[in-house]
Amino acid sequence: MIKIGIIIGSTRPGRVGEEVAKWAYALAKERTDAAFELVDIKDFNLPLLDEPKPASTQEYSKEHTQKWSAKINELDGFVFVTPEYNHSTSAALKNALDFLYNEWTNKAAGFISYGSIGGARAVEALRPIMAQFKIADVREQVMLFLADDFENGIPKPKPRHEKGLNTLFDQVVAWSTAMKALR
Repeated sequence: MIKIGIIIGSTRPGRVGEEVAKWAYALAKERTDAAFELVDIKDFNLPLLDEPKPASTQEYSKEHTQKWSAKINELDGFVFVTPEYNHSTSAALKNALDFLYNEWTNKAAGFISYGSIGGARAVEALRPIMAQFKIADVREQVMLFLADDFENGIPKPKPRHEKGLNTLFDQVVAWSTAMKALR
């Protein structure tokens, strides 16, 4: 069965990304076409990139990188939950991406973003990064707006987002299945 990681892309204290990811995961668990799991980059304690060799060599000298590599390597696709900080994604997510290379290659990804304008600019910053990793990123995107989809910092997505999220899951599962043949 295809394995999809819902990656929480913020480590910031007071982050809402974990709750957004749990909302997505609750919907994902109802599906039977893939196995979904929450992956919190915070759990891997990744410092600023500290590997002496380029990620493409896969010669990791640090235990945290080895654990991160093993987790990402076992997944067939990803749903990145990203905040928008200063017109881009979080530094923590970019750093986590940069630790690896081959583990991302020939997989698929979708995006759930949140911010004052739905996190649109964060996703636009991530799409060229996905291309560099040879990740097929899907068109469907779920954008949660701080003013409309949150109450007192708690995500309360509008019902229309469930339809978009299921479409995103459909696309990520389909592309992850197709990309598995390339690996």
